[in-house]
Amino acid sequence: MPNNNNQIISYFTLRILIGSLGMLLPILLVISNYITNATVVIENSISDYYDNGTAGDILVGVLFVLGFFLLCYKGYNRTDNIAASVGGVAALGVALFPTTGNALVHSLHFVFATILFLVFIFFSLYLFRKGHANGVQSKLKPTRNNVYLICGIIMSLCVVSIGVLSFNKFTLIKNDYNLTFWLESMALIAFGFSWAIKGQMLWSDES
Repeated sequence: MPNNNNQIISYFTLRILIGSLGMLLPILLVISNYITNATVVIENSISDYYDNGTAGDILVGVLFVLGFFLLCYKGYNRTDNIAASVGGVAALGVALFPTTGNALVHSLHFVFATILFLVFIFFSLYLFRKGHANGVQSKLKPTRNNVYLICGIIMSLCVVSIGVLSFNKFTLIKNDYNLTFWLESMALIAFGFSWAIKGQMLWSDES
């Protein structure tokens, strides 16, 4: 971990920026869709905003920024760095392979999206909850770990639910209530909140 104060601040800022992008993405898509198309109709999934004018541009733009932020992120050890790099490549893959493409592109989109969410879960359930190598931890570390655990569980349940809803017999109810969109939004908010907390958005005594 860098010892230079400027580097430490940028570390925390990068975590907050990564988290904020995740939390804001669903909101930005809905707002931009309303401004551009004068409708509050929710798409069936976040990926369905690809062909939605300005909302599609925002979706791709946020994914690219998120991807590059993750590629620039350096954690406490090699495992953190590899996980972040995999997540960064996955985010770029989601942006470059839209659901509107042919069967192969469509499949690649969901592969990259799944990898991205699994990386988010891995960070919350494992990497963020690890203690320092020297064994020293802040008084609020257990509280933060509970937050990371809850966020990881929420993301896991959302991903599993999306997988279950992908079966044809659930298509009607899934589309009627835009369940995939809401589950993806919940997962992104949980991901974003865990990263923002790691960036000391609410507490400032953790290194």
